[in-house]
Amino acid sequence: QVQLVESGGGLVQAGGSLRLSCAASGRAFASYGMGWFRQAPGKEREFVAAISQIGDATTYADSVKGRFTISRDNAKNTVYLQMHSLKPEDTAVYYCAAAPSGVYNFWGQGTQVTVSS
Repeated sequence: QVQLVESGGGLVQAGGSLRLSCAASGRAFASYGMGWFRQAPGKEREFVAAISQIGDATTYADSVKGRFTISRDNAKNTVYLQMHSLKPEDTAVYYCAAAPSGVYNFWGQGTQVTVSS
């Protein structure tokens, strides 16, 4: 079982920055692929970014490329999402997820990000 706890959300003006963190339980964190997803009101959950087990490979949704950076610190069992140049359309609940076997089957409770115009 993997428990994930997100933090770092909040209210920010358009053009601002936030860094989200996701702390994971367990000793096998370094063996999990990790990802960030988001869900805006009235919309389906969507993929934002993913990172490989040792952090040597990352992927991003087109909507966040060049503005968001995913990273991880396996010594701290933590994955991060650095967000710059935030836009109102980035407003959503952001979730981190773990993929111990290639499928995202562990999810955090989410953290709200609100970007005001």
